[in-house]
Amino acid sequence: MRIVLADDSTLLREGVQLILTDAGHEVVAGVGDAPTLVEAALRERPDLVITDVRMPPTGTDDGLRAAFEIRQSWPQARIVVLSQYVVQAYADKLLASGAAGVGYLLKDRIGDIDEFLAAIDQVAGGGTVLDPDVVSQLMTRAKDPVQSLTRRDLVCLGPQRTAHHWTLLPSRLRLPLQIIAVLCLSTVGPFLIMRLTYAFGFDSATLF
Repeated sequence: MRIVLADDSTLLREGVQLILTDAGHEVVAGVGDAPTLVEAALRERPDLVITDVRMPPTGTDDGLRAAFEIRQSWPQARIVVLSQYVVQAYADKLLASGAAGVGYLLKDRIGDIDEFLAAIDQVAGGGTVLDPDVVSQLMTRAKDPVQSLTRRDLVCLGPQRTAHHWTLLPSRLRLPLQIIAVLCLSTVGPFLIMRLTYAFGFDSATLF
């Protein structure tokens, strides 16, 4: 496999390169900053790009931005992004760029050489690899939206089972109907309508 490797730490970059070459891969370019990464990736068109998130010139998320730029110019690029720690926004942005052929791994995973090599093989083959810590955060964040509803939200939703749901709400909430309509519109947003339809068994066509 032909690989472009990017990390501003020479020690880490050479260490990863040694792991890769020992596994039979060819590192066609090793670079230490984001602009050079973009140039090398688009020039070499490797089987895989491996880049650190934080790189020069700003030392923030330049490596991630470079990955996006590469994908924009070359949508088929396979890219693994390495990070010192989990930043959920990085994972979200990377997945939003296209789920096929991308990976987000913590640098600690490099220590498990077999696991690391298996991960990059999967990404090079068009798969998606997320670090277990990233998956854990995604699962924590993806809670059932119904569980986040307040008591007032549930009161808005409860009468949907009846034919005269709107007429029951003012007495239950002790608010004018116009205000209740605003509250319910904010409660049952576009994202929740299908989920709540299933959970509460009402006809979403009769909501408003």
